[in-house]
Amino acid sequence: MEPPTHGTTGPSDPAMGRRDLLRRWLQWAAATGAALILYPLIRFSGHRIPPKPRLVEVPAPLPISGVHTDHDFLLFTTTEGATAVSRICTHLGCRINYQEDKQYIECPCHHSRFTPDGKRIAGPAEKNLPQYKVTAKKDGEGRVTAYVVHL
Repeated sequence: MEPPTHGTTGPSDPAMGRRDLLRRWLQWAAATGAALILYPLIRFSGHRIPPKPRLVEVPAPLPISGVHTDHDFLLFTTTEGATAVSRICTHLGCRINYQEDKQYIECPCHHSRFTPDGKRIAGPAEKNLPQYKVTAKKDGEGRVTAYVVHL
């Protein structure tokens, strides 16, 4: 008596082996093609264009104190050159002010203190103030006519 086959073919059937191999090969080819097409699209979706720097021009000469207070930054000039620091406190984001009589920058909210070049002296703030690049514009005789702060 022969065992029932239930409509299946055995591994010895060469047509089924080729069909199965071809189907698997096509599945792998489709998966590889989809990956090759989707990979650049997925990478591009996370791409961010960096913002252009905002340039603020401050006319020279600065006041006698050597400090210019702007909405976003403090500009200091010394004999070594010009530096600019952010006016946003690194503790909780309050707008800070330069204390000319005490020669330091202070946050009015929680009294964090910073040097004119942005280094933390005291207070709850744990980070230094961000510094901005400053370039000097000069006339034909070499005198500074303005300072350009790169925000």
